[in-house]
This record gives sequence, C-alpha cells and structure tokens, in this order.
Amino acid sequence: MAEVVNFSSVSVVRDNREIIADVNWQVHPHQRWAIIGPNGAGKTTLLRVAAAQIHPSKGSANILDKNLGEVNVFELRTRIGFASNALTDHVPNSEKVLDAVMTASYGITGRWKEEYEDIDLRRARRVLSEWGLAGLEERAFGTLSDGEKKRVQIARSVMTDPELMLMDEPVASLDMAAREQTVKLLGEYAQSSTAPAMIMVTHHIEEIPAGFTHAMLMSNGKVHSQGSINEVLTSEKISDCFEYNMTVISNQGRFTVRSKS
Repeated sequence: MAEVVNFSSVSVVRDNREIIADVNWQVHPHQRWAIIGPNGAGKTTLLRVAAAQIHPSKGSANILDKNLGEVNVFELRTRIGFASNALTDHVPNSEKVLDAVMTASYGITGRWKEEYEDIDLRRARRVLSEWGLAGLEERAFGTLSDGEKKRVQIARSVMTDPELMLMDEPVASLDMAAREQTVKLLGEYAQSSTAPAMIMVTHHIEEIPAGFTHAMLMSNGKVHSQGSINEVLTSEKISDCFEYNMTVISNQGRFTVRSKS
C-alpha cells in the first residue's frame, strides 16, 4: 500500500462555509503525523474525514486504498483505530475497563449480547498492560482518572490491530504527570516497527511524543505547511501560523515553545 491516506483537493463545507479547503495530503504506512493549529483551524474535521466519519464536500479522500463515497464506511472503520474525547463520552460509566477495550472488536461502546473468544480476552488484557492499565480490568470506567480514561481510549484504538491509528488530543486536560506518562507510552508505541501509521491532533507541540516523523500546520481551514517534523515545527513557521512571535525548542525528539523575547 503506497499511502494509507491520500487527500486530493479535499474540502468540507458546512452552512456555506469551508471548514477545510483544498487539502492535498499523503500519509505513508510508517509515518507518524502531528496536526497542529489554532482553535477553529479545521484539525478535527480533517481527522474525521481520515476516520471515514464524514465525506468531503469536494475532492477525493482515499483511506486504506478505498475512496470515500465508493465504499462501505462501516467496514472501513473496523480497520481504523480512533481515540477521542467524544468517544469517551459514549462509554457507559458502569462499563468494566476490560469490556470497554474488548467491545472495540465489534465497533461498539457498551457490552451487550456479543460473544468473545479467549483470544479476545488475552489480547485485551495484553493491550491494557501495554498502556499502563494492568490491574484495572474489573474497575468501572466512570471511576477512572482522566489519564486512565485517555489510555483506555488509546487501548481501545489498538485492540483491533488497526492499519491506521487516529487520536484527537489524546492528552488534553491531563495534569503534568499523567500527560508525560501517556506521551511516553505513545512515543514508545510510535517507535515500534509493528505500529500502524499514526495521526494525532493537538493544540500544543509539547504534547507531541518522540518518534513522530511528520507535522502539518493548519490555519483557517487550510494547510499552512506540512512535511518532516523538524522542517515544519520551526520558530518561523509556528509564529506565522499562530500569528504570534514564538521560539520553538527541540530536544531529544520533544518540542517546547516560548514567547519570543
């Protein structure tokens, strides 16, 4: 597969307003992308197209060799891992953590009458352990900390061994310790040769894990710049995108930003 995502002149229009406009973008299987931009830049809308949740109003979006509009999106979505705050709100508070992860196999939230095999149980427990959640299998989802809930969502997204992994602000609102724990785990996963292509939306470059290879800056629904992460996350480009003078500092694969003095 040459690309897992291939957007050609993709636009999304709502109420006669272009949310994203004329986006051309390719994501290859071993790339890890961070999408950054101000509020209202169109980042989440772009991610929702990549997740086959919405169709472009104009242009073509090819996801995992399937063109949106010509494919059963319900089947396509089973090949995509997706973690977001919106999904967190759909998991019942009473749901056991183990079930919250395992139900990803059926693309549902909330266990009902579906049946699982021993291999499903073993995989769910292994995934929970890999994301620092061992020992929480029987806990109710609603009793978890925000950091634990975020990691459960990530664990759900990898439960089905996806070909494409999408994350919408996976560490937003976490305290420093929970953020760094989750970013560290994401970085280790990103650097694994067995991990799928990854796309992460964030407002803050401090939240980008080590191991991410590419970045896209968005502003006013358009691509400001895209490419290798070190070529895109520069002081000049970040300052221009956010319309504020800032200095970007890179250290061992992580980034920070400060107001330019």
